[in-house]
Amino acid sequence: MATKYHNLSDYDKNLMPPKAFVSDKHFAVVVADWNSNVTFALLEGAVSALCDNGAKESAVDVFHVPGTFELTYAAAKLQQHGVYDAIIVIGCVIQGDTPHFDYVCQGVTQGITQLNAEAVAPVIFSVLTTNTMEQALDRAGGRLGNKGVEGAVTAIKMIYNFAEIKK
Repeated sequence: MATKYHNLSDYDKNLMPPKAFVSDKHFAVVVADWNSNVTFALLEGAVSALCDNGAKESAVDVFHVPGTFELTYAAAKLQQHGVYDAIIVIGCVIQGDTPHFDYVCQGVTQGITQLNAEAVAPVIFSVLTTNTMEQALDRAGGRLGNKGVEGAVTAIKMIYNFAEIKK
């Protein structure tokens, strides 16, 4: 997780599953277009990390939604298809002057939690919820790394750790 002491892009590549395991997996990445200067950088980090760890670029499907709140609906629809080994949702909500921030953050968090509790494939939460744009940029390729990379690493590890259970 992100802290001021830990760069999100740092992970031990020796602890990753073999690339051969990842090479036949199919990933969906759902990205919110709102705050695209942040979310598109997270998307780039996620796709790069998936490919760096053995995923074929043709096996990474990217879906765009208008905002973070819509991530849950898109992930639920993708879950229904049953073709994805993992779904990564990417969004960015920045605190403003109204309670809108609270409603969006709570809604998407509860929605993704519900999907994970009921679904076959993991839905990875790569949603930034920050107080400022600077904090978001720090986590989208800035001084704290890229939470999209973290989402990709998490997706790979989750499918690897639970691959035997699916059989």
